[in-house]
Amino acid sequence: MTTRPLKPVLAVALSLGLAVPALPVTAQVPEPGADKPGDGVVSPAACAAFGFTLPTSGPARPVRGFTGTAAMATPPPPPPPPPPLPAASAREVVVVTGSRVAPGATAAVTSPAPITLPRPVDTERYPDATPNPVQRVADAPVSTFSIDVDTAAYANVRRFIDDGVAPPRDAVRVEELVNYFDYGYARPDSATTPFAISTAVAASPWSPGRQIIHIGLQGYELPEGERRPLNLTFLVDVSGSMGSADKLALAQKSMNLVIDRLRPQDSVAVTYYAEGAGTTLAPTPGDRQLKLRCAVASLFASGGTAGATGMTNAYDQARAGFAEDRVNRILMFTDGDFNVGVTDDKRLEDYVADRRGDGIYLSVYGFGRGNYQDARMQAIAQAGNGIAAYVDDLNEARRLFGPRFDQGAFPIADDVKIQVEFNPARVSEYRLIGYETRLLNEEDFANDRVDAGEVGSGAAVTALYEITPVGGPSQIPERRYDANRSISVGGGDPDGEVGFVQVRYKLPGETGSRLMQRVISNADATGRVSAQPPESTRWAIAVAAFGQKLRDDPWMAPGYDWSAIVEQALGARGDDPYGERAEFVGLVRAAESLPERNRP
Repeated sequence: MTTRPLKPVLAVALSLGLAVPALPVTAQVPEPGADKPGDGVVSPAACAAFGFTLPTSGPARPVRGFTGTAAMATPPPPPPPPPPLPAASAREVVVVTGSRVAPGATAAVTSPAPITLPRPVDTERYPDATPNPVQRVADAPVSTFSIDVDTAAYANVRRFIDDGVAPPRDAVRVEELVNYFDYGYARPDSATTPFAISTAVAASPWSPGRQIIHIGLQGYELPEGERRPLNLTFLVDVSGSMGSADKLALAQKSMNLVIDRLRPQDSVAVTYYAEGAGTTLAPTPGDRQLKLRCAVASLFASGGTAGATGMTNAYDQARAGFAEDRVNRILMFTDGDFNVGVTDDKRLEDYVADRRGDGIYLSVYGFGRGNYQDARMQAIAQAGNGIAAYVDDLNEARRLFGPRFDQGAFPIADDVKIQVEFNPARVSEYRLIGYETRLLNEEDFANDRVDAGEVGSGAAVTALYEITPVGGPSQIPERRYDANRSISVGGGDPDGEVGFVQVRYKLPGETGSRLMQRVISNADATGRVSAQPPESTRWAIAVAAFGQKLRDDPWMAPGYDWSAIVEQALGARGDDPYGERAEFVGLVRAAESLPERNRP
């Protein structure tokens, strides 16, 4: 197997985030006037004016799970071997501007014959997410969790189903499936009170005698004039494993969609990592679109994956453009596979959490199949107060980096936590559907030092609980000893108060949290619910049923089959301007015919 000719000995202490000194290089001199505001078509000549050399094309390589011309990737070749260097200086260059070049080489080079990279072994990893247990209200009346606006699981599940394969159970995070959709919640009026809370109670379609509590949290959408300048840093995985159409090539298209949305007051740096790390472009104003596009186009895939080193370098660039009145955020594009240097998830998570305290957030966008490291990406994004998303095709890239990009770019609240206290007069048992990786202790809710999720401009959060009304079909057997038994108090609540929801959040830049509260009510004294709950509730229930069915959760009635989920969804499709709900119905129908997984 051909490898990168340069063997970096770059050793960066992760905890210190040391910068790598640049070695002298010879680069092309930009033509006069080239570095001016403006956009254009990326071409070798246009990019040469900025000092970038575009990679040449090579033979295409098929990507597993894709067919046709769209399935072919064109991995560009590595740079030529450099002149011999003393061992002490054999390291990859951190180039302030220009293409990735070897020490002593010029930016304009003649590329050798292209290489063909091996097909990756299936090493995908997902965080353990055992379904939440049923809780007895008499024992544990309070449920607390950090919000989650991530949608990675939905796109990843879609990828598996499109490939004709059942997704691994831990790849299915039900809350991320539910939060993929817009529910049209009532909107808040002010950035200082950035949320509006909606609640509803409906009958559970898969458990007769039980009910679903639907909680919706709608975030404030910042007007254009309230959106702070962006200080973005692209952190791009350019290791050999990224050399396919569904990875680096798709990531480059995604970055160009971000560039489309930039304003003159925004800035972007482009950094990368393989065996070592480098900077293709230092922080550059957002109206230099063509220069930014050329920097992105100059990236190519080869070599190992020193993700930790890349992160320290990206934070250095983020600090170079840092300002208190800007949104300082790193956007990481990767399959998550780190195999050089520090690879321990906990150390990476701690490092990112420390940088979050400096005011620099990190979001992670995943690509590809075969070695997708979802568990690592979730941990890093959560620690970085960012979002984790998965990009399975260009349509998903357009969704994430088009108008919805604002939801991941401009924060309206940090450390957002939800706590629900159930009324024992009306509820005997409950279980939270999803959020298994986001659970908090009751005492964490009021502790402002405990980290939680971030919400961006116009984003919404949905949570569902399944409850058993007092006197309903209990899922927990009665205990032997009187002192250990719950007391069924029932009735005595003319206002129908089922529970009490509280939301804690911090406004961006504040250290103290604020509190919102709302009663969850079902005024019917018998505890019955209306025959036709809101459309948003019915749709959320359909998506939650789909996720639980994919996971084969034990709380789903065996008789509630795929056709029942389709029927539930069809009855709640409503307005569907982008076809997302129609696509969901197609996924449910396709899931029914998937063969069982016959491998881990």
